[in-house]
Amino acid sequence: MHGFYDWGLFSGGGFMFLFWILLIIAIIWLVFSSKNRNNSPTETALDIAKKRYAAGEITKEELDEIKRNL
Repeated sequence: MHGFYDWGLFSGGGFMFLFWILLIIAIIWLVFSSKNRNNSPTETALDIAKKRYAAGEITKEELDEIKRNL
């Protein structure tokens, strides 16, 4: 009989093929998952101006001017 050498796909070459496929899938998954984390909504210039007005950093006139310029 063939003994331990007849394992088919899971012989040495099969394991290496499976290893590389899993490694490529893991790298692709990491790249796409990191991109999704960086796509958080950003504040617009108007949002920042409104927050500055609410905090008292700028006057109503300055806020209106910012709105006109945007």
